[in-house]
Amino acid sequence: MAKIKAADVAKLRKMTGAGMMDCKKALGEMDGDFEKAIEFLRKKGQKIALKRADKEALEGVVLAKASNNQKKGVIISLNCETDFVAKTDNFMNLANSILDTALNTEVSNLEELKNIKIGETTISEKIIEATGIIGEKMQLSYFNKINAEKVAFYIHQDKKISTMVGFNIADTDEEVGKNVAMQVAAMNPVALDKDSVPETVIAKELEIGKELAINEGKPEKMAEQIAKGRLNKFFKENTLLNQAFVKNNKQTISAYLKSQDKGLDVTSFTRHSIRD
Repeated sequence: MAKIKAADVAKLRKMTGAGMMDCKKALGEMDGDFEKAIEFLRKKGQKIALKRADKEALEGVVLAKASNNQKKGVIISLNCETDFVAKTDNFMNLANSILDTALNTEVSNLEELKNIKIGETTISEKIIEATGIIGEKMQLSYFNKINAEKVAFYIHQDKKISTMVGFNIADTDEEVGKNVAMQVAAMNPVALDKDSVPETVIAKELEIGKELAINEGKPEKMAEQIAKGRLNKFFKENTLLNQAFVKNNKQTISAYLKSQDKGLDVTSFTRHSIRD
């Protein structure tokens, strides 16, 4: 068996993200051959991934980040089985590595991101390798991005919810951006404004409103009008620009933006939770 140098172990660790002991064992088993050692780690991960395929990966982290010029932002969700693993350095290092790769490459969807390489290995392969090291099912379950004149983001302290918001003005105040991103996290709006609410959602809300009114004993014609009134309330509570600002409920988000800059508006937003 070849003598395994500390420098070789460190090199393999840098290449794969695997732990020092796993790298030392892989190099020892493969007589110091780096390519075979990488394959050894990958096969170990594949075996564990196969064994745990029927497990639910409901924990993990949702992370967001903006580019240096703040014109692009991305969100990713990396899932695992337990919250304990989600808090480990190995897991967080992998999640942040995927986040940076997503930010620095021009991918348009989750499947494209999975096939992007970090070093010599695709993200999908990295996750399989990490499965072998960590011993839990892991999956990259979500990716989204926003391009705008200014992108703000927010990561909840438990890293279970993250949001991004795009604005139409490049020098939007940092605090304003953070406040609106936090609003999205706290209030989970379904759309930007009432014109952005999908027709299927509107139809469902009207149906629910009408049924409630009829159950309250209202005639059908009156029930339809009541349902429309309830729909307007739904718009106020569930569309971002019409929601009451959580830091000052006397203002809507739209009014808050105008109080900061008359031309300021939100162009898009996204929110993701680990349980979505």
